[in-house]
Amino acid sequence: MENFAFKKINFILMAVALVLIVVGFLLMHGSATTLEFNPDIFSFRRITLAPVVSMSGFILMIVAILWKSKKEDKS
Repeated sequence: MENFAFKKINFILMAVALVLIVVGFLLMHGSATTLEFNPDIFSFRRITLAPVVSMSGFILMIVAILWKSKKEDKS
């Protein structure tokens, strides 16, 4: 496993980031009704919470890609 660019911790962080991104998008998901105005589209969950969760997932994905192990060999 010495020839791989990513270590185990990178893949774990990427998986957590992917879960955060999916959860954020699921929180943004609304009802499919188009017949009437739904004031729930302006709820705290859809306007504030979901974008923060998704953005934290994207930021964590960048961190996971750039994470470098401290125990890396010099050879």
